[in-house]
Amino acid sequence: MTFIFTARHFKAHDTLKEFAEAETQKFTKHYDGIIRTEVILDYDKPENSVKNAEVIVHAKNNHTFKARESSDDFTKSIEAAMNKIEIQVRKYKDKLTNHNSEKVVDHLTDTEL
Repeated sequence: MTFIFTARHFKAHDTLKEFAEAETQKFTKHYDGIIRTEVILDYDKPENSVKNAEVIVHAKNNHTFKARESSDDFTKSIEAAMNKIEIQVRKYKDKLTNHNSEKVVDHLTDTEL
């Protein structure tokens, strides 16, 4: 999985980048088809402003998950956006799985296999 970190109009600390990269590793627990993750940070005003975090996750089959969150701290914004993406990834993975596959195998006899 490729990780891309962008801080618009400021230079982000390495700890903030490491935090964002650690948060993106959570997605691989739910779905292993993730190709690339982008985290984009920006703010509205230089002082006492709202910090924005945008997370874009590209997965197999040209599927893209996006979330944008705002708060007074970058770490809170990143966590909230990651939680939104995690919910989207879980729903997508649930749609991909065939929940009836075990029942189909149980109905087949040994001669049909």
